Amino acid sequence: MHSVDGVAQNVERIAALFPNCVTERKGENGKVERAIDFDLLRQELSRDIIDTGEERYQFTWPGKREAIRLANAPTNCTLRPVREDSVDFDNTQNLYIEGDNLEVLKLLRETYLGKVKMVYIDPPYNTGNDFVYEDDYAQSYADFKGKSGMFDENGNMLLDNYERNNESNGRFHTDWLNLMYPRLKVARDLLAEDGVIFISIDDNEVENLKKVCNEIFGANNFVAIINWKGRGGRQDSKYYAMIHEYIVVFAKNINFFVAGEEIKQGDVYPKFDEQKQRYYKTQLLRKWGSNSLREDRPNLYYPITAPDGTEVYPTIYSESRNSDLEFQEIQGRWRHGASNLAQMIADGRVEFQHNKWGKWVPYEKIFAPKEGEEKTKKYTTWVDDISNGTEVLKTLFGGKAIFDYSKSPSLLNLFIRMANVEDGIILDFFSGSATTAHAVMQLNAEDGGTRKFIMVQLPEVTDEKSEARKAGYANICEIGKERIRRAAKKIKAEHPEAKDLDIGFRVLRLDSSNMEDVYYTPDKFDPTALTGLLDNVKSDRSDEDLLFQVMLELDIPLSASIVVEQLAGKRVFNVSDGHLIATFDKDVNESTVTEIAKRKPNFFVMRDASAANDNVLDNFEQIFRHYSPDTICKIL
Repeated sequence: MHSVDGVAQNVERIAALFPNCVTERKGENGKVERAIDFDLLRQELSRDIIDTGEERYQFTWPGKREAIRLANAPTNCTLRPVREDSVDFDNTQNLYIEGDNLEVLKLLRETYLGKVKMVYIDPPYNTGNDFVYEDDYAQSYADFKGKSGMFDENGNMLLDNYERNNESNGRFHTDWLNLMYPRLKVARDLLAEDGVIFISIDDNEVENLKKVCNEIFGANNFVAIINWKGRGGRQDSKYYAMIHEYIVVFAKNINFFVAGEEIKQGDVYPKFDEQKQRYYKTQLLRKWGSNSLREDRPNLYYPITAPDGTEVYPTIYSESRNSDLEFQEIQGRWRHGASNLAQMIADGRVEFQHNKWGKWVPYEKIFAPKEGEEKTKKYTTWVDDISNGTEVLKTLFGGKAIFDYSKSPSLLNLFIRMANVEDGIILDFFSGSATTAHAVMQLNAEDGGTRKFIMVQLPEVTDEKSEARKAGYANICEIGKERIRRAAKKIKAEHPEAKDLDIGFRVLRLDSSNMEDVYYTPDKFDPTALTGLLDNVKSDRSDEDLLFQVMLELDIPLSASIVVEQLAGKRVFNVSDGHLIATFDKDVNESTVTEIAKRKPNFFVMRDASAANDNVLDNFEQIFRHYSPDTICKIL
């Protein structure tokens, strides 16, 4: 019931490469343990030994050693399911996890090792107004959570005891680096070999971020620093109005990474026509930006004929502020002249589709270049003039500005396309308002992809005077979850053809271990004081809490299917179609164990306290040896 020990894993890797560098020593507890002889290892790795204090190229700061140690240190925290906040809990493949992202990443490290295709994060920019998480190296998470005044009675994280990381702080850059380093180090382990990470940042820390990523991912795995211009400019800048940010991009392994290439923004070809040519479609209507209305180009306002014979004009439909069922019509203009568009229709390069209000909308088919035709690489300067992230969020929440500086879903969609993710896992561990989840669902609806998302967010309390608090959102997680629900409803309505679209999410919440201290350190307890102690599981934990901690322990995906059954009168969890069968019910007897053994699961888990009597514990191994000798059995 601990996460993996990163140091122990690294020792194993070094031992496999340099067995002569492995030695033994007495540890802090006086027991003999395996260790690395660093003097020998240095000789293996260098023809000329670098002496201590000798000048060399390096990037360091106060606390770096502790940051590295923290990334490798195991945790005994767990993730508890929250069904009441979830959507389609039993069927969805998506996850929303509440809690400190470093602890969560450690818990995910083994189960999702090498399985995440893309990571996107929008971390604190260290502008002088950000709160930086206080990683206390000497405390456990349970101790940290118990700090007076740090959390309210509902588990929302208060920021009253945190100082803003402004430039008067002598550890201004140090605190930010100590925040980022261990999280990026663990995140790298989660990335697939062909995976990629996108990190949003601005001028305050872009140089330090690039150096940290050079060290963690390797300078040879650097892909690009993208200059991104959103809408508007920051007028609070001291000298010039800053209109750009950066996206730092690194591959897990540059030899396996394939960057998306495109002819234009939106270059994906998810569909096939009758001749098996791949294509994607884009609206013939010029809908965004300047020069998009009828009065701007009157000659491009004319009718075309829909499949049912009705005339279709270039009309922009938008939801009314009064009701989702109402819409407003704005006279727009086509992208092409009448003769060109008539030829496109004749050539079968126009496709008609009904929108949510039953109105015909024509789309232009953009075909994939034929073999030998040159594609165009995406430039490293991007202008996002498609949509404003804050305005998108305001529209979802009825015009209320409940979250500042939300990224645009269209920008995230572009990252996903450039990462060539069609059916992989996309992780965002600074998820904020959950734009990444919104983007994943949107793109899946548009191109039929089966991408899954994992969102991780600290439940930071909202400001008492904010629009979010006035609207009833106590913390950022509540905003993110509601944003996913609302975005899912809107996407589903706009894409009725996407019948298998996964718009659910399973909510999990970080907490201290389900197990009492005696489970981990029985030698520290006086046996005479244990009289009356009947259970090593905390009294406030449910059977489903235990199940998810077991799933983490056995490296079973947290989105795995879970079916609750009754076997011989006892409640049993069937995970991943018999991969794991577990029961934590009371008074489990040999009949239940026999029924489970006959199913031949890969794993069987039950509680010590579940057994009806000692005979069950004595006999269950014999039962499995008879019916399912390959099943791995564990007792809590």
